[in-house]
Amino acid sequence: MSVKPDDKQSPLTPTASRNMQPQDVPAKDYVQWFRHASPYINAHRGKTFVLMLPGAAILSSNFHNIVHDIALLNSLGVRLVLVHGARPQIDARLAEQGLTSKFHQQLRITDHQHVGAVSQAIGAVRFAIEAALSSSLPNSPMHGADLRVASGNYVTGKPIGVIDGLDFQHTGKVRRVNAEAIHQALDSQTIVSLSPLGYSPTGEIFNLCYAELATQVAIALKADKLIAFSSEDGFCDSDGQLQRQMSLNECKQQLQKLNLNNERSQSLQACFDVCQQVVPRAQIVSYQQDGALVKELFTRDGS
Repeated sequence: MSVKPDDKQSPLTPTASRNMQPQDVPAKDYVQWFRHASPYINAHRGKTFVLMLPGAAILSSNFHNIVHDIALLNSLGVRLVLVHGARPQIDARLAEQGLTSKFHQQLRITDHQHVGAVSQAIGAVRFAIEAALSSSLPNSPMHGADLRVASGNYVTGKPIGVIDGLDFQHTGKVRRVNAEAIHQALDSQTIVSLSPLGYSPTGEIFNLCYAELATQVAIALKADKLIAFSSEDGFCDSDGQLQRQMSLNECKQQLQKLNLNNERSQSLQACFDVCQQVVPRAQIVSYQQDGALVKELFTRDGS
């Protein structure tokens, strides 16, 4: 499902089936499908996409297929920034240490006792993503990919502070995104991987909401797309039919019906927020559906 500021249709209208898979179709049909994808390949080359990947997606059995598709986009010249979450991994790390987080307004309160475990969990997710992007096994889609991944202190954080009498301590929000440094990395065909941690000028560590981080990064970079991975394909209308596209007004109406305390609604909120700013289009794809990212970007109907 895509969200965009207006109702103008894409000029690219290939007729290939979105369900077509090379192993399922005759060679002639596959060639036709590939040719029909060429306008999208040309349209996306050199564009900047921010990928918003929740922590649950890294635990999914489909995660390595997502990594393969990210490698494919990189090989086609798409400039990629990957922003990941880590909520289930943080919950598990805290549970191992006999700790439990408190939440307020859908945000984790990260106190001094928890910040070490939170940082460890986020670091482990970051390393898992970098390891997956670095694999190059023969007879796999990653063979010969030779991806370069950059991560670091691209984001300055600041404390959220006190809300409703509660001190959020080491839970923070984005103060500044070093867009120039990220663009320099992207110019060299490097994938930029951003973890939900922000650092203050005094060296403090802040736990950030990955959805807010992805939103602010997409706006700062003036990205061409925000692509949010979710547990489902998107949102349905009153008849139960998947909404292939929403205007900003339709998106706002959908948000008013939702409880924002889950990754699916956070994805829609992020799409809405970036399209209100400088990002022309945002999309939601399922992290559980194999090939959803490729179908969304390289076929007319999408995923």
